[in-house]
Amino acid sequence: MADFANADVLDAIRMAIGAVVLCYASYTDIKTRTAENYLWAIMGGAGVLLLVLQYFLFPGTIAYFDLIYIPIMIGLVYLLFYLRLIFGGADAKALMAIAVLAPFWPKFTPLPSIMPFSLSVLTNALLSFLAIPIGLFFYNLSRGDLKFPHAFLGVLMPIEKAQRKFIWPMQYLEKGRIKTRYFPTEGNASADLRLLRAYGLRKVWVTPKLPFMIPICAGFVLSFIAGDILFWIIASIMG
Repeated sequence: MADFANADVLDAIRMAIGAVVLCYASYTDIKTRTAENYLWAIMGGAGVLLLVLQYFLFPGTIAYFDLIYIPIMIGLVYLLFYLRLIFGGADAKALMAIAVLAPFWPKFTPLPSIMPFSLSVLTNALLSFLAIPIGLFFYNLSRGDLKFPHAFLGVLMPIEKAQRKFIWPMQYLEKGRIKTRYFPTEGNASADLRLLRAYGLRKVWVTPKLPFMIPICAGFVLSFIAGDILFWIIASIMG
């Protein structure tokens, strides 16, 4: 029992390192749409070092079979990136680094599952991504900007500010009328905003281009402190 308690310290270090790196990567991704490669080297290197320490200090706490999931997850993430199901190279590298940093479930996680820990990070990230409309709604509620369904899909922003941000305009000008699109399109955002400003509009509803790195960060922390949320939802539904 003492070994497992001491191994919990290593798992807490894994969580701290991953959370700090992923939070910083999310910040740089928001600001510049980049996340430097050295961040993934830090995570992967820390994972190898912690695994070596755990092997020599607390060998009885290692789930050796779970180590096979490291190359499996790296291969799966590469395949998803190749198929364009994961769009960002940094997102793919982050998930690969997570597979090395946290190859098995921490003992203190309340709801682990039979799935690999790193896979639960991805599924929790997807759940976090799907929760973004709820977050947008409460953000808009706090500002008094309640227009439906706009409040679930974007934010109301001054056009001058929107021109400096990574966004998709929800509103656009067509044949002299302001129309609304509810799903992002790869159009010319700058041109749309210029036309709306010339038309006399001062504020516009926009959908923020939120990097998937943010849900990955949330999914990583959720996996440590909660567990495999999707697995337990499905298990509860199926009885």
